[in-house]
Amino acid sequence: MSARPTPVAAVQTRAHDRAGFVERWPALLARIAAAAEAGARLVVVPEGTVPAYVIGTDPVDPQQLEDAARDVIAVASRTGATIVYGSARTGEHGLANSAYVVTPSGIAGFADKCFLWHFDRRWFTAGTALEPVDTPAGRLGVFICADGRIPTIAATLVAKGAEVLAVPTAWVTSGRDPRALENLQADLIIAVRARENGVPLVAANKVGVEARSVAYCGKSQIVAADGSVVALASQDEETIVHGSIAIGPPIVNLAPEPPHVQRAAGPPLPALQRVAVASRADPALHALAAVADADLVIDPHAQPASSEVAFVDDEAVLDPRALVAPRLDGVRLFVWRSSIEAAWVVPFARTRAAELRAYVVVFDTPRRRAFAVDPDGAVVCGTFGAFELTAFTFDRSRTEAWRVAPATDVREALVRVANLSSHVPAKPDVAAAT
Repeated sequence: MSARPTPVAAVQTRAHDRAGFVERWPALLARIAAAAEAGARLVVVPEGTVPAYVIGTDPVDPQQLEDAARDVIAVASRTGATIVYGSARTGEHGLANSAYVVTPSGIAGFADKCFLWHFDRRWFTAGTALEPVDTPAGRLGVFICADGRIPTIAATLVAKGAEVLAVPTAWVTSGRDPRALENLQADLIIAVRARENGVPLVAANKVGVEARSVAYCGKSQIVAADGSVVALASQDEETIVHGSIAIGPPIVNLAPEPPHVQRAAGPPLPALQRVAVASRADPALHALAAVADADLVIDPHAQPASSEVAFVDDEAVLDPRALVAPRLDGVRLFVWRSSIEAAWVVPFARTRAAELRAYVVVFDTPRRRAFAVDPDGAVVCGTFGAFELTAFTFDRSRTEAWRVAPATDVREALVRVANLSSHVPAKPDVAAAT
């Protein structure tokens, strides 16, 4: 089966408070309709569009949810588009932060957010399933916002046959620099999700401020299966981004089981340790590291002797599943000897470090560069040119800090998704089917 060129759209909306939803809904619906009427066969709308993201503890009116769904179904029926939009949903386990998947025939399915973020766990219950949804636009793997931080969520959906990833999101920002609103997913991780799974991705976010306390970074985007960005919205404009993507079988074929990861042997890493990174094996660099008070030197051939260190190759790093089990089993530092294309070395290193709350040291062999990434996904040091020795402080406590926001525990989510993903059926034999 060959890929199908498909026009898609991400509807980037301005945030609204829950109290303003009724007044705001006609304009939101009009934007959804405009995206579909312009020819998009798949339209993605942000998380928490109905009635809002910050809904609080007051009960949600089921009639309001039903009326909004009916309105979206009418748009899909009239235009022939498949529409994925974020909404609260009353489920069997309580209120869910959900994505409704609407086709011209009606509601085709739902995807409930699994990795609840910060305060949204006060009023939502976590999703309990990861299943693609069949639609006229293709087999959709739908996940919501923070779900994108857990590598095995998208990987599980693709393993179950998803051809495209649809991501209603509410990417927030701290506003550290109002001129450049940051969000790790928008700026880095989401393109890696498309690239590592080999399927295209459409993500829709909000702009503006909700409840005077939640700021959104925009940057809705359409990403091709190779990870290249087809279309990207601004950080502050309510808009619709259009693009064409090839929807079909993944262009990356992951093995049934993730690649083996080699671990070292030896005692645990210390609580604090100054680590020097040398771009090449050279006794003189080791001597200089000692002068600079480094406790440990890592170069392409000198590796730490600790069971909390793992050595990984390109195959392991590019597979979203491969580093999860070793990390859960106690690895705190990954050493990657890379030879992939230059544009993807830093994005993959930063993504793996951030999603697994681990340190990553990279030897970018073709570029003769070495660098280190901390558990927040920041590059903390790196060599270049004649600067062949650099250093960082390994802080064990940072690898134990699995919470990335209040009550938001990455380890807990990785374990939970591993249980949800434990029974993944084999992919159909596409060649035989065609």
